[in-house]
Amino acid sequence: MGSPSGLPPDPDDPDRERRERDTEPIPRYRDDDPPPGYGPERGERSSYPDDAGYPVDGPPYPDDARSGRTWVRDPEAEYQPPVFSDDELAGLRADAAGSAPRRVLPLEDEPSSLVARYLFPTERYRGEWKRHWIHLTTPILIGVAATFVLGYLSGALANRNIGPLTTIAVLLWFAVMGWVAWKVADWWYDRFILTNKRVMVVNGIITRKVAMMPLARVTDMKYEQTPTGRALNYGTFVLESAGQDQALREIKNLPNPNELYLRVVEEMYEPQAVEARLGKEADEAKADDGA
Repeated sequence: MGSPSGLPPDPDDPDRERRERDTEPIPRYRDDDPPPGYGPERGERSSYPDDAGYPVDGPPYPDDARSGRTWVRDPEAEYQPPVFSDDELAGLRADAAGSAPRRVLPLEDEPSSLVARYLFPTERYRGEWKRHWIHLTTPILIGVAATFVLGYLSGALANRNIGPLTTIAVLLWFAVMGWVAWKVADWWYDRFILTNKRVMVVNGIITRKVAMMPLARVTDMKYEQTPTGRALNYGTFVLESAGQDQALREIKNLPNPNELYLRVVEEMYEPQAVEARLGKEADEAKADDGA
């Protein structure tokens, strides 16, 4: 290939090979066999206006120049869902030989009443999880410390016959324990939810907060575990999205982070395998009930 100036190429030019490689035409896809669901052309050939291989008045599938055939989608062809063998599903099953059991499974076949109100009818429920009990460490420690400190203080004040201060100490203890109970209830209603469409976090007792992110918009996902998290099996999930503003980014203190990470990634990249496995498990459960 000559240079832009019309002069012959310099054999000692170090960038010659790179320039020639970058200017090579992109080959179009060719195949003598039609793809699934496609058949021989019926009617006139579609026109292809450029080298990209995409037609103006036909399906976006290039013709085969070697055989002179054009493949178009067969309107009589029915969609065939992928079929997975038992060997392919063996690694995903809980009783797979030589593998650890999957610890993260849907807690129930159906979502709880707390979660069901936030799911639309065509959405497929995959599971819901409460945060790890480590999430309650701070309020529980405060409640225990308040019990000892205020208990000792109220006893000392009662021995000195200081009634008003004793009453204040007791009321303060009730206030602290009420706050601890509130935190426990808030933890109970705090759920991380996974469906085939999105991930959600629902929390709050009086003021409900619902944050969600579509799985299609998740560009990166990771989880972090401190040494304590590895010992007690909890971690923090970090979700990155294509948008700058997102309602759901960091989710702290989720249980079984490795298994939960695999569950979310599987739902993102292998949704058909999830459907196949869950359908097989449902069939086996029905067979066991019938037996």
